[in-house]
Amino acid sequence: MSFIADLHVHSGYSRATSKAMRPSGLWRWCQMKGIRVVGTGDFTHPEYFRELKGSLEPAQEGLFQLKEEFRTSEGEGVPASCASEVSFILQAEISSIYKKNGRTRKVHSIVLAPGLTEASKLNEKLDAIGNIKSDGRPILGLDAKELLKIVLDVSPECMVIPAHAWTPHFSVFGSVSGFDSLEECYDELTPHIHAIETGLSSDPPMNRRLSMLDGITLISNSDAHSPAKLGREANLFNTGMSYASMTKAMKTGEGFGGTIEFYPEQGKYHVDGHRKCNVSMEPGETRKAGFICPECGRKLTVGVMHRVDDLADREEPAPSEFRYIVPLAELIAEVMGRGVNTKGVQARYMETLSALGNEFRVLLDTPLDDIKEAAGDDIADAVSKMRSGDLYIEPGYDGEFGVVSLDKKPRKPRKTKKSKTKKDGMLF
Repeated sequence: MSFIADLHVHSGYSRATSKAMRPSGLWRWCQMKGIRVVGTGDFTHPEYFRELKGSLEPAQEGLFQLKEEFRTSEGEGVPASCASEVSFILQAEISSIYKKNGRTRKVHSIVLAPGLTEASKLNEKLDAIGNIKSDGRPILGLDAKELLKIVLDVSPECMVIPAHAWTPHFSVFGSVSGFDSLEECYDELTPHIHAIETGLSSDPPMNRRLSMLDGITLISNSDAHSPAKLGREANLFNTGMSYASMTKAMKTGEGFGGTIEFYPEQGKYHVDGHRKCNVSMEPGETRKAGFICPECGRKLTVGVMHRVDDLADREEPAPSEFRYIVPLAELIAEVMGRGVNTKGVQARYMETLSALGNEFRVLLDTPLDDIKEAAGDDIADAVSKMRSGDLYIEPGYDGEFGVVSLDKKPRKPRKTKKSKTKKDGMLF
């Protein structure tokens, strides 16, 4: 069967995360988004792990479902057109900060576990190493390679995936604290890394410029800190509904149907720059400037595009399967000229879902004539532009989100001029 999965989210126990990020909230919003399998987030946190054990029950092999008593109140806000089953996969993110080869490294890792027993054993081992109670995403002085070893010792069915692999400060390939190859990070354990997460600031074509990633499955997830952000990136599986089937697809590529992608320019670290001075620069400009901000003389943050250029050994990417999206609420906000969280935008969002079904269905599959009839010409036109890639795009930099707009000018002036761009989304 074909289904969409978002395998990296957080709970309300992580910093700067909505308290609605708990099993009942995830269950509700996954239905509206069209997500069939979702990560639990943060199973290493003791209090949240207790909550998971109390609110989830076994479903398909290695997956879980929300107990009936937790569904009623949260389910009241789900349109009937979106109602569906939602399964959970045990998932956590761990931040490793350590020294290797003479440099401080900061690597974030997604961990998947096939059951509560394995998750509990891993929690015990990590609790003996560092503080797993202070945050949903624990920070440990643990080499990423040693984390991989510990996880595999708990169970070879567990899986470690480098998170947002190109983010400058906290990733395996990050320009500030990462490595130049997976082998440099994981040494002899590298064959146990089967997939990496592209992150919001990169997409499959960027990653496929590196031949060293040819045997690696590229996955994408929301890394959501609030329910509305679920599914801003996600994965398509053509497998059985089980933990083993999904992890096998990520390990072998068989049954993995590609990714649903944020426009990478919209990510916070796509190009180089210095946010304090409102300066963004392309890689060539950065090199000419000696990696120094022309406004203040401080070091620029090297973005994902630049980092990919440094490590790539291809000009043209190898083929990949993916599709770009812009979240439906953002499209509605733009055509209405209002903020995405305003009552009017949220009301029209829910009306559209009620008429047409879940968000992924509307964005990817619903005929434009049907959208026009049910939701209006303006929303249909916005979805059409999104599907064709006829968008104004201004890249993010140094922690500043980029701009993806239907036809408007940028929201704020930049120090460097950006031109209108047309992005051609690739279909599955």
